[in-house]
Amino acid sequence: MTGTAAPFAADDYKARMERAVRSAAEAGLAALLVAPGPDLVWLTGYAPTAATERLTLLVLAPGQDPVLVVPTLEAPDAARAAGASALTLRDWTDGKDPYAATATLLDAAGRFGISDNAWAMHLLGLQKALPGSSYASLTEALPMLRAVKDTAELELLAAAGAAADATFEEIRKVPFGGRRESEVAADLADLLRRFGHSQVDFTIVASGPNGANPHHEVGDRIIERGDMVVLDFGGLKDGYGSDTSRTVHVGEPTEEERRVHDLVRAAQEAGFRAVRPGVPCQEVDRAARAVIADAGYGDRFIHRTGHGIGVTTHEPPYMIEGEEQPLVPGMCFSVEPGVYLPGRFGVRIEDIVTVTEDGGRRLNDTTREMVIVD
Repeated sequence: MTGTAAPFAADDYKARMERAVRSAAEAGLAALLVAPGPDLVWLTGYAPTAATERLTLLVLAPGQDPVLVVPTLEAPDAARAAGASALTLRDWTDGKDPYAATATLLDAAGRFGISDNAWAMHLLGLQKALPGSSYASLTEALPMLRAVKDTAELELLAAAGAAADATFEEIRKVPFGGRRESEVAADLADLLRRFGHSQVDFTIVASGPNGANPHHEVGDRIIERGDMVVLDFGGLKDGYGSDTSRTVHVGEPTEEERRVHDLVRAAQEAGFRAVRPGVPCQEVDRAARAVIADAGYGDRFIHRTGHGIGVTTHEPPYMIEGEEQPLVPGMCFSVEPGVYLPGRFGVRIEDIVTVTEDGGRRLNDTTREMVIVD
C-alpha cells in the first residue's frame, strides 16, 4: 500500500492494537500476525517503502506488549512511525533466522490470524519454525477488524468522498464525444489528484457496449455521440478511500436508456434506504436487487451490491447474499447496483454510505439523475 497515512497519534494506534488483541482472544486466536499492508498501516501507522523478502511482522498476543519484528536496516524508519511508541521493535540482521526469532514470541501450538497479504515464504517459514501451529487469514478470522470507523476516520472518508464528488462535477464539463476512453480516464486521475488524492486506484471509463463490462479496462475506443458512459473512480486521500460511480450520456438518451438509468437509480435508493443498525448486510443487497429483478433485469445485475471501504478501497463488510453480519454504526461501504446489457450499454450508480445510529448517511452527494455531456 502506498499513500500518505492519516494523521493519528500514538494513543490512537495503541487503542487499535488493544482492540485487535481483544478481538483475537474472542475469536480463539493465540495471536495476530500482521505483515506490511493496510492492516499494518491501520494498526501502527507504519508503511514500509517496499515489501521485500525480508520479514516484517507485527505480533499482537494477549498478555504481552505488541512487538514489531523488522529488518535492522529498516528499523530506523519503523521507529519513526506514528504508532511506534506503543510497541517494541525487535530487529534482526541479515544472516540470522527471522522465523526463529519470531517463534520465541508465540505459542508453539497456537492458532494464529495472519494478514491476507503475507508472503507465502514467510508463512511457510513460520510453519517450519512452529510445526504445531495453525493459521487463518484475518479476513476469515476477524473480518470486521477495521470495519467500524471512529469519528476521525469518518471525517477522512467524508473528505475523500467530497474530493471524488468535486472530480465528478469537473469531469462532466469536459468533452466526451470524439475522445478516447483513455483520455477521459487521464482527466479523472488528474482531477482526483488536484482535489487531494495521493493515490488513484482506478478510473473506469466504459463507453457504449463497453459499459456492459462492470470492470472494463480503459482502452482506446473513441466515445461516440449516443453513448452511455459508466464512470467509476477512486483512490486514497490522506490514507482513506473514495469510490463513486455515475453514468452519463453523450447527447440525448433514448427512452430505453432513460428507463434503465431510472431503474438503477431506484435500486440504488432502495439499497440506501435499507441501511440501518442491526440489519444484516445481505438485506442491502436484497433491497437493491429486488427493484431490478421486479423490472425484469435480474439476470443483468451481475455483481454484489457493495463492499466496505477504509484504508483500502475494497474491504469487508460486503453487501451480498449470504452475509449475515449485522450493520453497526460507523461501518462504511458502497451501494452500487447496476444493469448490464451485453453489446449495448451498462448503467451503475454508486455512493459510499456510512451507518448512523438510526439509518445511513451518504458520503457522495452528486446528482444521481441522468447527466448529459458533450
